[in-house]
Formats: sequence, structure tokens, C-alpha cells
Amino acid sequence: MTVPDPTPAARSGTVTGPRKRRPAERAGDDPMPTGQQPVIQVRNLTKSYGKLQVLRGVEFDVPRGSIFALLGSNGAGKTTIVNILATLLRPDSGTAGVDGFDVVRQPADVRAAISLTGQFAAVDEILTGRENLVLVARLRHVGKPGAVADDLLERFALTEAAGRKVATYSGGMRRRLDIAMSLIGNPPVIFLDEPTTGLDPQARVEVWNAVKELSAAGTTVLLTTQYLDEAEQLADRIAILHRGRIIVNGTLPELQRLLPAAKVEYVEKQPSLEDVFLALVGDTATGTDTASGPDGATGTDTASGPDPAAAKHQEERS
Repeated sequence: MTVPDPTPAARSGTVTGPRKRRPAERAGDDPMPTGQQPVIQVRNLTKSYGKLQVLRGVEFDVPRGSIFALLGSNGAGKTTIVNILATLLRPDSGTAGVDGFDVVRQPADVRAAISLTGQFAAVDEILTGRENLVLVARLRHVGKPGAVADDLLERFALTEAAGRKVATYSGGMRRRLDIAMSLIGNPPVIFLDEPTTGLDPQARVEVWNAVKELSAAGTTVLLTTQYLDEAEQLADRIAILHRGRIIVNGTLPELQRLLPAAKVEYVEKQPSLEDVFLALVGDTATGTDTASGPDGATGTDTASGPDPAAAKHQEERS
């Protein structure tokens, strides 16, 4: 059974009768153009582990072909949401749909439409990069696995390292290979759970470029992250998850408008001791100092050695 499309009133957050707007509605009531079916729909999702309530009524939509970031600190519930959407975990209540399929009632259809990349690269270090890709292609029953592997190696700038064992790869190369493996079979939706955890700055940029290419090719990306700059760089929409709830959901400009613009105060630069010294002693490069006398006349002292006339007079006296 497909997840029912919410009514326009429910989607926009307007209902009959007065009520306060929830924080998640302030940054953008309609997350996508009218008539565009979201590829991911989440409604009133809850999940608890014993007495610990991890998700408390989470709701959001993800437009097709976009990059959607779930931003939150450790323990906010980001990975729990991804595991539910990937059919690895059942919610306690609420509904969730991916590509028109219910994650609880139609898990096989959901799995055929998605790919999941976890927090750490799931690659076989004993195999080469190409062998990893060929293996996954065969497991997915994809035709011409060698050609598929070569295409992905070129797409993710790994062709030169294709014949090397993955154990020799850098962190960024492993993550790029991991993402490439997740694209085998052309899934319309990919989940990236903390994709740059533990990577150095250069490797992070490499992964960011790979994610941007996914979106440009039409793949829908749901990204979880705790890095503010990552969400700012990549996401078309950002949902902030805090203590199991979406507290705000919108584009970056919409989120920025929630706070007043910062005031910038101009402060004149105070002179340094170097500035004071040079101003007082004059031009030290020429070795001349000019000072004003009592009547305003100027005199020049030249630090070029003793006065010849004075030296001759001294010799005559001796």
C-alpha cells in the first residue's frame, strides 16, 4: 500500500480553527511545488527503546531529485530515522513511504528503490576497487558488471586506482568507492548516514563533490550530518532534529531569516607600537632625521660619520 498523500491543508499546516504554528512550519510551509509528489514521506513517526523515546512525532517530505539534510547532534535520532526508512527498523507508530512504497507493508519494494551508505565505508579491503564494484553488481544481478564497474570508477575518479587493493586507499577514496557501490542498479533514493565522519578536510570535499554529482544526475539524497558546514554546502533543504523532533525545516535562506541579521560595528584600528616608533623617528632608510627648531626652522642631522672640518681643527690644536 502506498503512503497516502496528505491533503493540501495538512501539508501546508493550516487547519480550521485557531492554533499556534509549530516551529517546523516557520521556515517554509510547503516544502515543494504544488502537485509534485515527494519521493520520501514521513508522518508522525515515533520510536522508543525501552523508556527512552528517540523519535517523537517526526514529519517531513523530501522532493524528488533533491538533497535533504537531517541535521542534529549525536543521539538526536538521525540514524534511527534512516534505519526505519531503509526497512532495518520498525517504527512504533506513524507512517513512512519511499518512492511510493510503505516501509512496513512493502519492505521489499522499498529495498529495491534505495541504497544505504552507513557511517563507515563498507568495502572489502582484500579486493581491488574494481573487484568490489563487480561483486556488488553480480549480487544485484546487474548486466555487464565489468562495464558498470568501469563506468563508476571513471565517474568517481578512481580509474587509476582500480587495480589496487582497497587497503591502500585513502579515507576519501574508500568513501567514494562506497558511494559508487551504492549506486549500482541505479536506485532512485540513496541514504548517506554521516558520510564524512572521520575524514580529513580534503577527503570531505571529495565526498561533497560526489554527493553533488548524485543530485545533478537525478538521485534523491537523504543526508544525515552533525556538521553545519556540510549541510550548508550540500542541502537543498535542511531539517534540524532535536530530542526526537523536527524543530525547523526549510531552505538555508529560510532558516537564516529566522534570526535577525547580525550588526557589524566599525572600530578604527589602534596604532601599534611599530606605527608609533616609525612616526616619531622618521625615515630610517635614509638615515636622516628632521626636527623643527624654536623658530620653525628645520635642521638635518646626517649619520654619515664625523665632520671633516671639525676633525682638521682638532688635529691643528694637538
